[in-house]
Amino acid sequence: MIRKILPILLAILPLATVVAEDIAYADGKVVAQSKAQNDSTWNKRGLINRLLDYFNEANKPKEYKKFDFSIIGGPHYSTDTKFGLGLVAAGLYRADRRDTLLPPSNVSLFGDVSTVGFYMLGVRGTHIFPKDRYRLEYTAYFYSFPCKYWGIGYEKGNNDANESKMERWQAQTQAGFMFRIAGNMYLGPSIALDYVRGADIERPEMFEGMDRTTWNVGIGVSFVYDLRDVLTNPKKGMYMNLSQIFRPRVLGNCHVFSSTNVRLDVYGRLWHGAVLATDVRGEMNFGNPPWSMMARLGNSYSMRGYYEGRYRDKHKLEMQAELRQHVWKRNGIAVWAGAGTIFGKFGSLRADRILPNFGIGYRWEFKKDVNVRLDYGLGKGGQSGFIFNINEAF
Repeated sequence: MIRKILPILLAILPLATVVAEDIAYADGKVVAQSKAQNDSTWNKRGLINRLLDYFNEANKPKEYKKFDFSIIGGPHYSTDTKFGLGLVAAGLYRADRRDTLLPPSNVSLFGDVSTVGFYMLGVRGTHIFPKDRYRLEYTAYFYSFPCKYWGIGYEKGNNDANESKMERWQAQTQAGFMFRIAGNMYLGPSIALDYVRGADIERPEMFEGMDRTTWNVGIGVSFVYDLRDVLTNPKKGMYMNLSQIFRPRVLGNCHVFSSTNVRLDVYGRLWHGAVLATDVRGEMNFGNPPWSMMARLGNSYSMRGYYEGRYRDKHKLEMQAELRQHVWKRNGIAVWAGAGTIFGKFGSLRADRILPNFGIGYRWEFKKDVNVRLDYGLGKGGQSGFIFNINEAF
């Protein structure tokens, strides 16, 4: 019980570092300065009260600000990385501040270190150009993690005896530039860069002769149909993303393959403060993907609670439904149920290899329509895990 309560207690501890830029702009001129400079009573307040004031204001719309940027950080605990210290920064802005109907662009910076030797640094976001004619979606991160590896295929992942240790270092960059072709439809090129190195491998025979270090460059095209009311915390609408990435030998790839990714989300209001969100995802790799680039179940966004990469193969299918309920002021809860599976070829799909997924989570509105979430997911055979992240899972 203590292990289950501990992450929640750690997540709500007062933060060690707070940064706030309360600067407003109008016609390119500074019209307001930091509260800390203008309000003498602010300087006389204690650190705890200043922290409370900061977070009380963090989720209020600040149309006067050119770039609404806030930082939250502190200790945390997760099943995979154990005790750690994380830092998350979220920013909201508009490419054209005069267009109040333009959805705000968003950017998130995230970093983490933990007691098991895990460290990570990354950025992700969506930039919406004036009049929403173009969109740029991007993710870039690197991390080092003393992780576990079970091999490739459902049967190996389902066998506890196959668990082995290794050191994994990975750097990944993905970006897509999309043109609005009609209404809420977008189409454009995309690129993906991946570098993975496996070291200190406990059982090298589990790799079956595959390279421990892999480097892949991919180019492709993405199609997006977006009817969401808010990008970071949708209450209604639909989102569809179809992506095709090619990794040919001409780009210097040792492993030649292509990846097809499909995602479909639907959102709707049920009653006051309640939103039902559904999500269907699929990843298919055709050709010769390396161990590091195969489809993997379990992450911060789907099949939460499973150890990421325990179940891996060429293809995967996942689905989940989540009920999000606002409770009081900036607090909310979420419960979800889902299922997923991996397979090497479509002919090997079997009902008895579908993995269940359930979970419950806490939501706190850090900024307007930007939630910090603490999720606890459950899977087959008692597999479970805590996840602390920013923005909804989908």
